[in-house]
Parts: sequence; C-alpha cells; structure tokens
Amino acid sequence: MIRVNISKKLHLPHSSGELKIDTEVESRSFTALYGPSGAGKTSLLRIMAGLLKPERGIIEVNGQTWLNTAKKINLPPQQRNIGFVFQDYALFPNMTVEENLRYALPAHQSPLRLQELIATMKLQAWANLKPDVLSGGQKQRVALARALVREPEVLLLDEPLSALDDHTRLQLQQELLRVHQQYSLTTLLVSHHLPEVFKLATHVIKIEEGQLLQSGTAAQVFGWQPQGDGLYLTGEIVSIDIDKVRILVQQSLIIIKHSAQTTHLKVGDKVTLHATDLLLHKLS
Repeated sequence: MIRVNISKKLHLPHSSGELKIDTEVESRSFTALYGPSGAGKTSLLRIMAGLLKPERGIIEVNGQTWLNTAKKINLPPQQRNIGFVFQDYALFPNMTVEENLRYALPAHQSPLRLQELIATMKLQAWANLKPDVLSGGQKQRVALARALVREPEVLLLDEPLSALDDHTRLQLQQELLRVHQQYSLTTLLVSHHLPEVFKLATHVIKIEEGQLLQSGTAAQVFGWQPQGDGLYLTGEIVSIDIDKVRILVQQSLIIIKHSAQTTHLKVGDKVTLHATDLLLHKLS
C-alpha cells in the first residue's frame, strides 16, 4: 500500500496554486494520473521519486516512510525503491543500450540482470547501438528496461508513450502491461490518452489545478456505468432543439434525436443513456 498526503506550491497555467493530494494506492495496482496539462501530475511523480520536495507531506510505501516533513525524513531518490521512465527517455547519448542499463545497475546486483532485461524487452539486436540510431519506440523500450534494472517496487511513468505513433503506442502499451504483471509492480502512469487509461489502469486518480477531483475505476471516474443489460453513460443536458438533444458526458458532446422519450426533459437535467440509444454525432 502507498499512502500519499502532500502539499506543494504550484505555478499553474494562469495562476499560482497548491498541489494537495491525499490518497492511497493499492500495492501491485496500475494507477493512472489523469488531468489537463499543468494540473500537477508530473509534480506528484517527482515528489514520490524524491526529485521534488513538498512544503508538507507524508509518503509511506509498504510500511516504509519515504517522506515525513514533520519528522524531517526525506529519503533521497537512490534510497527509494523506484523506477522512473521520463517522457523524453533521458538516455545517455554517448553510451550503448547495454551501457545505459549497466550504468543503472546497483553494485549488489548480478550482471545477469542486464541480460535478462535485454531479453525481456527484446533489445538483443540493439544492445551495442547508441540511442541516436534508435526509433522512439526502441528508445522507450530501453528507458523502460533501465527503470527495471533496480528491481523497483514502484514504477513511475511520465507520459512515456505520448510522442509515439499509434501503432508503436499500442505495442508499447502491451509491453507496459506485461512488464507490470511479470514483475508484480505498483505502477503509476501519467497519461492524457483516454483509451490508454481504460486499457491499462485498474485505478484512476483525476487531478485538476492541483486538487484530487475523483478517484476510482476508469468507469467510475469517467461516468461509464456497466449494467446487466448493456453499457450506460451519465451526463447533463446542455441544449434542446426541435429535433436534437445535446448531452455533455465528461468532455464529449453526445447528440440524440428529440423524441417522445425526451419531451419531459429540460436543460440542466442529469440523465442516463443506454449505449444502444446512441449515437448520431459525437464531438470531443
């Protein structure tokens, strides 16, 4: 179990604010941090990694205290059992793939760990190459392998797939899920990509302007309600015309035909829609 209760001053896109998060993350879960740019998601990852210190806070991981500002405890990154994959890969350009992994290998670890990860991440053909000749997907595989060298308890992923094309992104999503399960990791992923969140995350934390707005399964956070006889959406009516009713569901506008079933509705009503009743048009 990870317990996080932190407060950190933030510079938001249009103002100053505060990152204030009080939550728990189950061990071995795959948790997505979702929200707009500048909400504080990456700052939260950096605080967990020990790269950024909050003004106040506690972080406890499986009974070990990583941070307790009241008791002046703040473990450095190398004493926190984490792997961190950055959005820009952060590979050493003057080192080969194998050398990048070897650099991250702790002194007590067997060199056999490198060969295991090179095989696991299918890096054999690139082991003696430098990052500048690799594709984005290949670099991300190397970055993920390097994060796993230390056998981390917690894997932190800061939008690791955002710069990749759709085909490569889908492949790497499968790799992330496989690695998460194979190594029994607790994984926290920052992502703006809803299909990715639905596919990978067992738990979602939604953050806006530094505040935790919602926490739960993807279905709970985004308003999808599976029922016994189908899939349901919840939303709010934003306009009613002669032939159309427009319903806002999270960040999507759903338009359905005005019919006898909708004559009693008015703007502002909260409604539930059955998926089979949809869909004339959708704007995201």
